[in-house]
Amino acid sequence: MTPTQTRDQTRDRIRTRARSAPWGRGKGGRRAGWVAVAVWAAGIIAAFTVGWYLRRAGLATEDDLPPLHARARERPLTWRLLPAAAAAAAAVAFLPVLAARLPWRALPPVAWAAAAVWTVALATTDGWDALARPLDAPTEYPAGLPQLRPDPLLWVETFTERLGGYTTHVRGHPPLPTLALWALERAGLGGTGWAAAIVIAAGTSTVAAVALTVRCAAGERVARAAVPFLVLAPLALWVATAMDALFMAVGAWGTALLTVAARRGGGPGAVTAAAGGGLLLGCLPYLSYGLLPLAAVPLTAAVLAGVRAARAPRRARAALVVAAAGGLAVVPAVFTALGFWWPDGVRATLDTYLVSRGSAQRSYVYFSAANLAVLGLLTGPAVAHALPRAAAALRDAARNRARTPPAAVAALAAAGLVGALALDVSGVTRGEVERIWVPYAAWLMTAAALHRPPARAWLAAQAATAVTVQALVLSPW
Repeated sequence: MTPTQTRDQTRDRIRTRARSAPWGRGKGGRRAGWVAVAVWAAGIIAAFTVGWYLRRAGLATEDDLPPLHARARERPLTWRLLPAAAAAAAAVAFLPVLAARLPWRALPPVAWAAAAVWTVALATTDGWDALARPLDAPTEYPAGLPQLRPDPLLWVETFTERLGGYTTHVRGHPPLPTLALWALERAGLGGTGWAAAIVIAAGTSTVAAVALTVRCAAGERVARAAVPFLVLAPLALWVATAMDALFMAVGAWGTALLTVAARRGGGPGAVTAAAGGGLLLGCLPYLSYGLLPLAAVPLTAAVLAGVRAARAPRRARAALVVAAAGGLAVVPAVFTALGFWWPDGVRATLDTYLVSRGSAQRSYVYFSAANLAVLGLLTGPAVAHALPRAAAALRDAARNRARTPPAAVAALAAAGLVGALALDVSGVTRGEVERIWVPYAAWLMTAAALHRPPARAWLAAQAATAVTVQALVLSPW
């Protein structure tokens, strides 16, 4: 037997083993997972401990509870958490069964509904008005609508020049979020109540979009394993109600459409999906400047899905690239034609950021590390435990050139992490990242699919993390 034949047989055995047992359970992997959970817990404790000392010393005065832009509750919640605890218990008991047995077409809508129930149950521990209350703040986007209403076109054209006169969130972002709220108002859905409903509905739909992407990139079996973890992700705490949840949904559905198109490889439906995915992804830089590194996720997902459909004709694949590029160019072209030049917006926002008494006054050294602890808080201990296994899957795939479901789902998680790390190192995300990380954390959640179903203990740990944070912390979002 030649060395080439031996190598091919080894690769085939690895692929077969990965397909039959995508959740491998080696003792070394379990040990590394528990070490990762210990690091996860120690990092969160250290971030809050150092933040407390910095605030006590007068060196961190922008936040009451650094690294979170929140404050500790004077009285932890008790009986008000019962609906959320009941929703969590039901999800832990039934979601693994539903994820395994429902027809695939029914699973994404059911997951979306479950995520909506879980998110609302957490938020309404502070009363039903807590759903819209965050958007009523004078620093939020709705407070900037009066400046837009008289002449939206002039508002866009002069957005950069008049930036300093806008509310905090309007001047910290491109024009599209405020324009979206104005469009809702013009459609007869004005007011923060409707805005909150749209944000929550869109944000919770991300569960379906990510599950669809995982199915195209890594296979249905892994996608079904991911669904319960996507529903019970602790990041649900900041889906009701931060506009970043809407940004998360736009990015997730853009990625899903692009991945579906790549998976099909060609045809009118695939071209339409590619164009729609490109259109949504082209919105991201105009929703938030901090979403640019998120491009790592759709690129990774499209490549993974394209590999699974590698037999598609070259001409068909070229048509998909053209359609996606065309969709991607629409929003930048429209805003440029209306007078908003994106690089000028970045520079103007950075100028206002540097002169304000806000994030720029926060410690880069502290927050560059503490931001990662917050990211861990959003994703939970189940993801921390799965990360060593994900890293091993990527390493094995690179070493043996074997494309396996574990490696594919690990690549999606790695893309989300790389994007978050790039934004963290830039230094423009100092604090308030519990909302900023939401679009990135959704993709890190895919690593939890490497737990062998039903994994109810880990699902319970995820839910307990969210309930504990909600009980102890009062967030403005």
